[in-house]
Amino acid sequence: MAKRYWLLKSEPDVFSIDDLKKKKVIPWDGVRNYTARNFMRDGIKKGDGILIYHSSCAVPGVAGLAEAASDGVPDPTQFDPKSKYFDAKALPNAPRWFLVKVAYKKTARRLIPLSLIKDMRGLESMVLLRQGRLSVQPVSPSEWDLITRLEGSW
Repeated sequence: MAKRYWLLKSEPDVFSIDDLKKKKVIPWDGVRNYTARNFMRDGIKKGDGILIYHSSCAVPGVAGLAEAASDGVPDPTQFDPKSKYFDAKALPNAPRWFLVKVAYKKTARRLIPLSLIKDMRGLESMVLLRQGRLSVQPVSPSEWDLITRLEGSW
């Protein structure tokens, strides 16, 4: 199967690219949107490329690169009553929510801001610009190439 590409959003004051760099590999847990869940469960595969996007901040944009370190697996936080992500309707034999492990690759030398992405020719149909609130979203190979070339040498 061909490598796929994704964009994962995180608020940098909650979890930033620098936090990912320190931890090296983390479970991308707590996703509670069905479309994003479906991408985590069915779409993202180990080895896929990931753009880490900082959202809900003064200057949103792509902050770095990561790689999927696993396929989708049930998110254990859904079963933990002490977790803010607990879901009483989720059962171990019928999980509702999934996660992938994410491995740090590189930090952008400079943030690639949303304003630049909006103005770039070739990115007009990017999911980020059409479904801005979606926290997990596909990125086409051509979009991946354009964005990663913007940074030059990551």
